Amino acid sequence: MPSPPNPVAFTIPGLNHPVYWYGLMVTLGTLAGAFIADREARRRGHNPDHVWNALIVIMLFGLLGARLYHVISSPAGSASNLQSYLDDPIRIINFWSGGGLRGLGIFGAIGGGVLGLWLYVKWAKLHFAEWTDIIVVGLPFGQAIGRWGNYFNQELYGGPTHLPWGMPIDTVNRLPEYVGLSAETRFHPTFLYESLWNLLVFFALIYIAHHWDDHRIVGDLALTYLILYPLGRLLVEYQRPDAWTVGGVAVAQLVSLALMLAAALAILIRHGYHRSFGASSDAAPA
Repeated sequence: MPSPPNPVAFTIPGLNHPVYWYGLMVTLGTLAGAFIADREARRRGHNPDHVWNALIVIMLFGLLGARLYHVISSPAGSASNLQSYLDDPIRIINFWSGGGLRGLGIFGAIGGGVLGLWLYVKWAKLHFAEWTDIIVVGLPFGQAIGRWGNYFNQELYGGPTHLPWGMPIDTVNRLPEYVGLSAETRFHPTFLYESLWNLLVFFALIYIAHHWDDHRIVGDLALTYLILYPLGRLLVEYQRPDAWTVGGVAVAQLVSLALMLAAALAILIRHGYHRSFGASSDAAPA
């Protein structure tokens, strides 16, 4: 994998303000995911304007959730680091310092985004579960694009590797344990692994959305995402030497397991109830 270019994509003329690749990739991913959700809303016969209107609220709460998750969990779950944020609260919202967007956690973004969507659908008097299914179809595709922002920032990488797709990391961006390694050392592109997994999740959700109408209950697509994405994150975390750990286990893995189990249990309960309800209804006299 070639060396990442300058994290600055360009500078706004006259303002001398840099625009970073990370922000561009996150923005591109967000718009791409929203476009797919727009198509899904049209396919289901709903007004796609709700996708774009809800996007504003989802992005706001998603950004807040992503930042709060990072503040609580980084780096390496250090209590002293959390205290440093509490001692200087302005650092909590100053997540663009140091060059581009940094310090955002995806699980916090998902949680905040769900809250934002819930608030919007309550206001617009829509069906929450159905709109989670619509929005979630484009989510992993947007994540797959957005993860490339980590490439330009030279972050979210794993341990040293001799594999042909290993990526170089400048000394200034290396974790302390890797600073002494030679300049030619290559590292696992962990961001790439997660990006590719997100693409697989996207294709799986699209297939289910278009071919399993007779087997789905409203809300099933969102629950399926909460099984498939955390499964990939669970595996990817093994290539995260900077992971926040508790008792030697990455917290993201614990969160992933909890989400997977909760979503799988919800699907089993909902479908069991659905079948039982359907059977009793069929057996009832006219």
